[in-house]
Amino acid sequence: MPSALVTGGSSGIGLAIARMLKDEGYELTLVSRTPERVDAAARELGANAVAANVASEDDCERVVNEHRERFGCLDVLVNSAGIGIGDTAEGLLPKHVDLQLSVNLRGLLLVTRAALPMLRASRGWIVNLASIAGTTPTPGLLVYGATKAAVIAATRTLNAELDGDGVRAVAICPGFVDTRMAAWSGIAPEEMIQPADCAEIVRMCLRLSPHARIPQVVVERVGAADGVG
Repeated sequence: MPSALVTGGSSGIGLAIARMLKDEGYELTLVSRTPERVDAAARELGANAVAANVASEDDCERVVNEHRERFGCLDVLVNSAGIGIGDTAEGLLPKHVDLQLSVNLRGLLLVTRAALPMLRASRGWIVNLASIAGTTPTPGLLVYGATKAAVIAATRTLNAELDGDGVRAVAICPGFVDTRMAAWSGIAPEEMIQPADCAEIVRMCLRLSPHARIPQVVVERVGAADGVG
């Protein structure tokens, strides 16, 4: 049976993708910082729960090792753990810079590094949650947008480096999605992109032939005049 590891898997986009993967017959490891939340999500899906902080190098290694010990293989890695903090160039706080870089970029890279041997063996998929803020200037999200632009660049480089191994990577770049992190926007939840929309994009990728890949998907919110929100 195929298996998947989902960071940020206890809520939002990560949980929606995990639900889709469960429907598609995948065994799951869900990862989140909060034990209570990840345990609850794992109970819902019959998944393996790992409480971990991807800002920690040791935790990045541990989540992959625990998945390997439980399932022995990995077909899909979903890097959905992320954090967004509003900021401008003049208002930057170093601790907020460090936190967003550590979770959104460094953690993604370290989990991916640890997972690569299993992904090469399965010729699997890497799904990286980026953002539309990484594709266009987004005032007020300076560092967040920069980390997501880096995720997009990393995704394309992973495709180039792993082309001969059959491993494929996609960066999903949505506008505002109905999650806790987007609540500050003031947009009504029913007017936002839904987490399940992102899950359906992943489902589409998984159904491609081994000879096709989609390196980047930008998802605009209907009603956002500039495509950003």
